[in-house]
Amino acid sequence: MIRIGTAGYSYKDWIGPFYPEGIKDSMMLDYYAQNFRFVELNSTFYHMPSQRLFQSLNKKTVHGFSFSVKLFGGFTHQRDCGQKEADDFRFALMPIVDNDKLICLLAQYPYSFHYHQENLDSVKRLRDWFPGMDVNVEFRNRGWIRSETSAALREQNLGFVCVDEPGLKGLVGNVAAATSKIGYLRMHGRNEAKWYAGEGSQRYDYLYDWNELNEWVPAIMELEKKTMQMVVSFNNHPIGKAIENARMIEKMIADLK
Repeated sequence: MIRIGTAGYSYKDWIGPFYPEGIKDSMMLDYYAQNFRFVELNSTFYHMPSQRLFQSLNKKTVHGFSFSVKLFGGFTHQRDCGQKEADDFRFALMPIVDNDKLICLLAQYPYSFHYHQENLDSVKRLRDWFPGMDVNVEFRNRGWIRSETSAALREQNLGFVCVDEPGLKGLVGNVAAATSKIGYLRMHGRNEAKWYAGEGSQRYDYLYDWNELNEWVPAIMELEKKTMQMVVSFNNHPIGKAIENARMIEKMIADLK
């Protein structure tokens, strides 16, 4: 199964390109879920979520719709969270867990998170903190692309997140791999000029053309064979570009099936 969607859904600049004029914020997910079966929830990276949030998300989506949920930055960036915070995070998720709407947790580490044993042990602790949940890990630093990383992820049943991003030195690059039953691809865009120099979401302001998306289609199809679910999330969200590209690749894959 391949699920295609976007990283987030509540963007004001999607009104017009995707959402109808006059739509209320509270109705955006309802509208989104009529067009896609999956969304990556990123707001949980910025603050610890409450169970009330996921009760609302569950009520607004039908059976068959799914979420991936980005881990709070305290686990991956500040790294000052531990078992108690993990228990609180898991408790908040229960409404979508109980209704079979959670695909996986997304643990995205920053570029400054370099490969060495202490950091590898930190990644492995995700399995202790979130037992029984699928967790997929995104690295931003090229140093993690090595056999030791793959072996550790497989051993801990942690998924690898493939990324499409600019071909800048030090970044992970377009590596296609799966280390658990959940395959995951995040499409960040290839805006080299703004990747480091841009402000806010400028680094993700990029529209893929047909040929650039087609580069990934064989890999997506192959990863689908190796996993139980393959997730493709478009993070190039400015002005609805993610929506346009998600629809494009959805059609490309449908034409092959």
